[in-house]
This record gives sequence, C-alpha cells and structure tokens, in this order.
Amino acid sequence: MITTIPQSTAFRWTYRAYVTLFFIYLALPLVTVCVFAFNDSVFPSLPWDGFTWDWFFGTETPRIGVFHERPILRSIVTSGVVAFWVSGLSVIVGTCNAFLFVRHDFRGKNLLYILMLLPLIIPGIILGISILVFSSSIANTLEEATGLWFDGLRPGLILVVLGQFSFITTFATLVISARLQKFDSSLEEAALNLGASKWGAIRQVTLPFLFPAMLAAAVVAVLMSFENFNTTLMLVGSDAPLTVTMFDRLKLGSTPVLNAVSLLLIVVSAVLGLLSLLLKRED
Repeated sequence: MITTIPQSTAFRWTYRAYVTLFFIYLALPLVTVCVFAFNDSVFPSLPWDGFTWDWFFGTETPRIGVFHERPILRSIVTSGVVAFWVSGLSVIVGTCNAFLFVRHDFRGKNLLYILMLLPLIIPGIILGISILVFSSSIANTLEEATGLWFDGLRPGLILVVLGQFSFITTFATLVISARLQKFDSSLEEAALNLGASKWGAIRQVTLPFLFPAMLAAAVVAVLMSFENFNTTLMLVGSDAPLTVTMFDRLKLGSTPVLNAVSLLLIVVSAVLGLLSLLLKRED
C-alpha cells in the first residue's frame, strides 16, 4: 500500500484484512504440523487424542520418538556433515568471487557474473540430473581408461556436496559482495603504507570487516543445505540426508514422528535465521 496516496477507511480495513489472512495462510500449515507433533495418536490428524511427548522421547513401537529413531538421527548427522562442507566451501569460494567481481575489471566479467547466477534460475531437479549425468560420464570414461573405480563420481555424499555447492555458493557470493562494496579501500592503503604486505592488509583489515557477512553467508548456506531436496534426491547414494529420509518415510505412511522432526527443524531454522538477520544488521 502506498501511504502517500489518500486511502479510504474501507480500503485500509480491506488491506489490513488481506495482510492478516495472508500471514495466517503462511503460518497455519506450520502451526498444524507443530501441534500434531504432540497428538497422542499414531496418525498426524484429527481427532485430537490428548497431549504426549512420545513422538520425541518414546522408546516402544509404534511410538518410537525422534530422539530414539536411529535412521532419522543418522540422516540428521548426514545432513549436518553435508551442510558443514557446503557452507565451508561456499564461504571460501564466495569470498574469492566477491573480490573478483568487486575489485577487478576484465573482459567477460558480465558474462561470468551471469553464469554464476544461472544455478538460481535452473530448477533444482534439472541441476541434479545434469550433475549426475556429467559425473557419471566422466566416471565411465576414467574407469574404461584406467580400470579403476571412481566412487566419488558416483551417487553419494560427495556428489550431494558438489550439487548443493553449485548453487548455494551463488548466495554466499552475493551476501559477501554486498559487504565488500561498502569497504573503504583507503584502510588497506593505510595498512600498506605502514609496512603491511598485500595479503597482510587483506588478512588484518579486509577479512575482519567481511567476517559478519561471511558468518551470515555460512548460516544461510547451512539452512539451504538442510532444506534442499530436489537436487539432493538426484545425487544421493546409500547415506540419505534428512529431507530424503523423510520423503521415503512419507511413502510408507506418515506418523507424528515426522511432525516432531519438522518442529525441531522449524525451531533450529528460526534460530539460525534470526542469527543471520542479526549478523546482517552489522553490515
């Protein structure tokens, strides 16, 4: 709503009602999922049979809670390992990309920048299939030439990390680049005049300035890695991350334990999201 244009009372109330309904529409499914994580029933639906903690701490079938469900716990650890590597690689490469695009002018810079943004508009499932076909082709060629088996180029955690890294690093680059553009280059010049080397000036002056953005980019990368499904599904091997494990469980029939997992993910995502916002406020 444009506040500078006079609005009638009816229009303002209609607009407020629309905004309220919009946020209810967004929040209601999440609230429903959270509520049924405590339903004393083996089905995540009405009727409400009472309050229980079984879907978190239960130890007896069929009420095994999420903290005693070994396949889910194993998939959470797998997702954590993948997110760790994806966030680390994304921040490192994103920082290098930021220096490249902000500090340097060269032929083909705009084309390279567009290529970096392409993974954002390519559907995740297409990206996953493309990486799988490409890596499998390379693996087949190398195996025929050497007679060796290249597990890293077959579906598995390495391909999952590379697949997620291929588009998450773009977000890290954008976050860090925005911070670097605000940097006063005269601070580096002052460090050089005082005897610091080029790398020393960057390490002691520029990187500390970029640290909040780098940390925010790492948080965003972790969140995106945990929630990614389409690309991961095409590249996963025997060790499935959490999203793929939950999808496989849904095919067998939903239980409130999945609601409990969803609730935990919502809480963790909210905490990390708030942390990311706090870090961005320092930019």
